[in-house]
Amino acid sequence: MTCSSPAPLLVLRVLADRRGVPSGLLIEAGAAAADALMAPSTVAALGALREEFPCLYRPGLDVRLAEVLRGQGWTELAAPSLFCADQRLSAALLPPEARWIDGDWCMAAPAREPARQAASRTLALQLVQLVAADADTHEIEALLRLDPTLSYQLLRLVNSLGMGVVRRITSFGQALLILGRQQLRRWLNLMLFAANKDDIRSPMLLARVSVRARALELLARTRGLDKLTQEQAFMTGMFSLLGVLFGMPLPAILAPLSISDAVLGALLHRAGELGALLDLVESAERGQPDALAARIGALQMTPCDFNGAVIEANRWMLGALRDSGARHHG
Repeated sequence: MTCSSPAPLLVLRVLADRRGVPSGLLIEAGAAAADALMAPSTVAALGALREEFPCLYRPGLDVRLAEVLRGQGWTELAAPSLFCADQRLSAALLPPEARWIDGDWCMAAPAREPARQAASRTLALQLVQLVAADADTHEIEALLRLDPTLSYQLLRLVNSLGMGVVRRITSFGQALLILGRQQLRRWLNLMLFAANKDDIRSPMLLARVSVRARALELLARTRGLDKLTQEQAFMTGMFSLLGVLFGMPLPAILAPLSISDAVLGALLHRAGELGALLDLVESAERGQPDALAARIGALQMTPCDFNGAVIEANRWMLGALRDSGARHHG
């Protein structure tokens, strides 16, 4: 996505419904954003988002920008319908007019989960470790057989992808071969966040980590970094919320995993280029686009580069939610 003139920054925030399920996108725009949105590619991308998900803008937005968004099917947010929650979400504490839930409530400490679900999520983490260490396919297959839910989800994913396969896939070995290690790694990372259906945080954590991972990958590509570094950027985004997911210190979770020093440094110390990109995406989650300008300039990217990555990352996130069943319907 390119712009012929300087473009203000856009930030998209995922909103939950009263049940904590991702149900809408809210746009935050930097100063003079209407001029940037006149770029046809940006307008088309925002329109495509609206075709997939409810998209909202705040009252009082620049008149020209609001007109552009309305033309793409976006709707104005009724201010009383937005509730910000930064502690654990409780339906009893929500005002009756609250339809959309914003805030960091999904980052609160997890409730104690049942032993069966904890075991499923631990198994998914063990699978991530095996794949990261490039283990033998037979080892991965043997571990998959221990969890019916993960096994079912894997076969469903491969069968749904098509991937030029004439007959349906019925064995784990076939599925692993067809999916490939890179796609398997991504799927397992996503499954970590979708594994516990009884954790009210899971759908929103999946949404947030999906945006992080895909945005980091796209921004690494924009920076001209090689394919390996782009994949490491995706992994950095995915692993960045494991501590929140498990309610444990991140270093303890990462210790048994075979991951590169670059990813480890980015996750634990925000070191290196991957760390700078992660810091940028985390700042964007706070919904203050004008505050991002200096960081984007320091990374030698344009606002339009950033906007394109943010919009595409949110489209990718919607696909991840759909595949996991964690997306609002209706």
